[in-house]
Amino acid sequence: MSFLAHSLSNIKPSPTIAVSMKANELKAAGKDIISLSMGEPDFDTPENIKQAAIKAIQKGDTKYTAVDGTASLKKAIIEKFKRENSLEYKPSEILVSTGAKQVIYNALVASLNAGDEVLIPAPYWVSYPDMVLLAGGNPMIIESSEKNNFKISPHALEEKITPKTKWLILNSPSNPTGSCYSAAELKLLAEVLLRHPQVHILADDIYEHLIFDGLKFATIAEVEPKLKDRTLIVNGVSKAYAMTGWRIGYGAGPEKLIKAMSMIQSQSTSSPSSISQAASVEALNGIQDYIKPNAKLFQSRRDMVVSMLNEIDGINCNTPNGAFYVFPSCKNLYGKKTTSGKIIENDNDFASYLLEEALVAVVPGIAFGAEGFFRISYAASDEFLKNAMRRIADACSKLK
Repeated sequence: MSFLAHSLSNIKPSPTIAVSMKANELKAAGKDIISLSMGEPDFDTPENIKQAAIKAIQKGDTKYTAVDGTASLKKAIIEKFKRENSLEYKPSEILVSTGAKQVIYNALVASLNAGDEVLIPAPYWVSYPDMVLLAGGNPMIIESSEKNNFKISPHALEEKITPKTKWLILNSPSNPTGSCYSAAELKLLAEVLLRHPQVHILADDIYEHLIFDGLKFATIAEVEPKLKDRTLIVNGVSKAYAMTGWRIGYGAGPEKLIKAMSMIQSQSTSSPSSISQAASVEALNGIQDYIKPNAKLFQSRRDMVVSMLNEIDGINCNTPNGAFYVFPSCKNLYGKKTTSGKIIENDNDFASYLLEEALVAVVPGIAFGAEGFFRISYAASDEFLKNAMRRIADACSKLK
């Protein structure tokens, strides 16, 4: 009899972390590796946020907090939703967790029973399907096309809904594709969802402030208020405020669900860090004037990376509207032979080739449910990115 839980056989370690670990091993061995695999801003946490954390330490705010978050952070989150999304919430409808990932996991564990289905548009963030499986549900993938910038259509959504469907996960802007749903596109999806009252919506809005080309961010509960009591909005401070290591995410949704999620959190990690929560209050309430310039810088990097990728024979790359990822296709390189004589048969082969030949770490598309593509994070300096694109171009030119 195996000591480990049977459920572990259904999941795998995070592919993005696995690629990053491999890249770090090669770096430690003296290789000049350029890693484009991890999704975190290269900016430092703003000084006002750091100072708020230091003050909290000096004041002695170093004890346990309420499991679901401090009153001051909940107030800041409520004000953020009112200010930026025209949504009203009560403190009992807010949960603060150790990162947005924990919010999502808490929600799935709190709501899924055996046989319940969760609709996940592909390409998807690597953790969604595995978290559904760990929570006892069935991930049901909705395919999309690069021709539609990897966004699902109302028809594709309608076709996948069954009486067992409990959740739809919507991630916009998207990891890994950077695609964003406009308010008009969300309205069309909402019309489908209104016909199926058993379906709840998990809106993963973590890249909300990284949006380009004049597109206005929209979340589905804002677009269709009738869906608000069926929607859990997941967000956090990690991406917009360069606070990935502070580990603060939050959820806003129906009081009954939030209470259940809080109960699960009380029996797992309990409250998030008191210091990180104090810093997050300052992040949400303090100056916001660096957010748009940061987004503009990411847009400039996107334009450079997309342009350089599309100059490479065999690579095709859409121009995404948000986040800090591009998701190019490498399908036209299939069948080509590497310098070591290996045939490129899939995106895993191509990613491995780039790591070995170009010393550039990317994540293969199969990790995101989309074989034939690869993800690049452009959360890095222009010089770093230009060097990486040149290496990729050189490695591709050697394929025969």
